[in-house]
Amino acid sequence: MSGRALLVMAALAALPSLARSARAQDARLAGRLAPAVRAAVDAQIDSARADRLPADPLVLKALEGASKGASGPRIVAAVRALRHDLRVARDALGPSSTEAELVAAASALRAGAAPERIERLRTARANTPLTVPLAVLADLIARGVPADTASSIIGDLARRGARDDGFFALRAEVERDIMAGVAPLGAVTMRAREIPTAPAGPPTSVPPPEE
Repeated sequence: MSGRALLVMAALAALPSLARSARAQDARLAGRLAPAVRAAVDAQIDSARADRLPADPLVLKALEGASKGASGPRIVAAVRALRHDLRVARDALGPSSTEAELVAAASALRAGAAPERIERLRTARANTPLTVPLAVLADLIARGVPADTASSIIGDLARRGARDDGFFALRAEVERDIMAGVAPLGAVTMRAREIPTAPAGPPTSVPPPEE
């Protein structure tokens, strides 16, 4: 069989899954959006798929807007902005990044984190998922921590081997401090010092006392 025929066979084999995906998408959006709005949202979803970006977050964004009673233009604008942020996130994190990482990175970008900071975070934690650090970064900025400061602190903790539970602890402690009246910058600076990072090498043995 020729190479061209193999390509045609592969395309035909993919059609059922593509059709199921389209039907699932339509099933969720049908009846929730006006026809013109749904068509515009579908165009953004199709563009995302063409760029190999996850489409499900865009569907969920449109449904969120519909649930909140947002106008059609606002829903379309929000979906378009998310598609843009997902593309920037993928450029920063690399093609092997997961959907969860891309969504968390998009949230951090929307909050005010710079793409180059996210790229550095990928380098700092190259072999470990970034979903939690990115989500905490977005949350810290949203709570009033300056974006550059939050990015520096999260990046430094990642370089020093902080674990996901450490990032969760940082977010919880900063939230508690802010609710108690501590300024966001002071809270994150103080609490970041308390987060455990990768332990040092094994302790050296102490020789027994001479008799």
